[in-house]
Amino acid sequence: QVQLVESGGGLVQPGGSLRLSCAASSSIFSTNIMGWYRQAPGKQRELVATMSSGGGLNYADSVKGRFTISRDNAKNTVYLEMNNLKPEDTAIYFCNLRAIFAVSPWSGYWGQGTQVTVSS
Repeated sequence: QVQLVESGGGLVQPGGSLRLSCAASSSIFSTNIMGWYRQAPGKQRELVATMSSGGGLNYADSVKGRFTISRDNAKNTVYLEMNNLKPEDTAIYFCNLRAIFAVSPWSGYWGQGTQVTVSS
């Protein structure tokens, strides 16, 4: 079993920045995809950004140019640098880890979620 522990959420004003971190308790998959998804009240969980263990990237159009995903494979950790935050970025952000051949994030592991609130 793998545990994902997220940190770094909070309250920030529009235009501000936050950095999220997610550490996996073990490297259960030798090749994998780690990333971030978010869920706002009343909405479905959606992709924010993912990064494969080989460096492949995938971003939602809504965050391109503002968010940057990175990872430290030696530490089994993924980061999300969020800049120029907007009120519509308000959501619970979930970390996800899945095998690289898995099509859906729901076949992998999820963190407990961290709240990001963008408000003046």
